Amino acid sequence: MPYPPKLTPELILREAQTLLDAGGQDALNMRPLAAALGVQASSLYRHFPDRAALLQALEDCASRDLTRAIEQASTGTTPRGALLLTCEAYVQYAETYPHRYRLLLSPRPPSVGQPGPGKDLWNTVLNLVSALSGHTDDTARTVALWAFLHGFVVMSRSGLFGLSGPKGGFEVGLSALLDEMERAATQGDVPRETL
Repeated sequence: MPYPPKLTPELILREAQTLLDAGGQDALNMRPLAAALGVQASSLYRHFPDRAALLQALEDCASRDLTRAIEQASTGTTPRGALLLTCEAYVQYAETYPHRYRLLLSPRPPSVGQPGPGKDLWNTVLNLVSALSGHTDDTARTVALWAFLHGFVVMSRSGLFGLSGPKGGFEVGLSALLDEMERAATQGDVPRETL
């Protein structure tokens, strides 16, 4: 009878991603995860003290994966081209890994961004936006872009576009955002913080 491989956090996370991808967060519990790994559930707790810690580790993995996809897509092109490719990579990630994406943007109380994979993801997008708009730390335009992307992903996944699809709405909206960023770079426009 073969022995199960040595249990490591990486092995646990790999199997947890498989369960997450197949059935979402509801399918991700310690007992089924332990069964899939061929171990007792108690042995998982040596690496992850509870389900919340496991979910946080999976969220960190998703943040790193999406950051890597964005960095690979946006390398070696103009600032506008980098953001176009970033947005395509973002939507592609959300479509390919919907449960990981949902975990990545699950609701949480407002808090100060802490160093880590989630903050790294934010900074990657922020730097790309700032490169196009010409404004260092362009949080307002980064929020606008991210809200647009997330809104598109949610509407697309929910079927709200119907059988006709978005009819080029993604391209129109993205183009408007990027045009405004380029205009800001040439005119020195700084977004207002309050209306």
